[in-house]
Amino acid sequence: MTAAQAAILAYAILSRMAYVLFVGQALRRQEKDGVYTERFGRVEGFRRFRRMAAVIMNHDAFAFVVVCLATRNTWHLALPTVVTVAVGAVLVVTGLGTKLWAARTLGSDAYYWHNFFDPDAARGPVSSGPYRFISSPMYTLGYLQTYGLALLLRSLPGLIAAVFSQASILTFHFLIENPHFRRLHRSS
Repeated sequence: MTAAQAAILAYAILSRMAYVLFVGQALRRQEKDGVYTERFGRVEGFRRFRRMAAVIMNHDAFAFVVVCLATRNTWHLALPTVVTVAVGAVLVVTGLGTKLWAARTLGSDAYYWHNFFDPDAARGPVSSGPYRFISSPMYTLGYLQTYGLALLLRSLPGLIAAVFSQASILTFHFLIENPHFRRLHRSS
């Protein structure tokens, strides 16, 4: 791996850290002190948070794609290219399909943690869509596309970034989302 490729990988890792740390800190502050809703109200507070989170999340996705493209053909596999392309494509379609299905099941507000801003409007535990099969489809199967893209492009740094991205979002899920959800739905 060249110095430029290492810098791009570091940039992708830092981008993911910015995502989980910013969103995690913002949601913790919102839950604890109502920093957005006290200052802007429920609707405007959520809108402002969602706008910032969307920029950071989209940037993170862009950084991941860039690391895979910039480091393509650095993962030397003893498999024919046609196999890695086919398996990678299946992983991408499965991951994106699962993520879209889960997002559609929950609605766009849930995708951006709306229940932190308007707990009264929060939906209880969901058992439809992909949630009837797996408790966290967005963060588990919904990350298959990252592995698929790394495999499609044979990017070893892309694989490293995919593992890091999934590990960090699962950590975020267990430390931020799950405790909030349990507090929100104690009686459910």
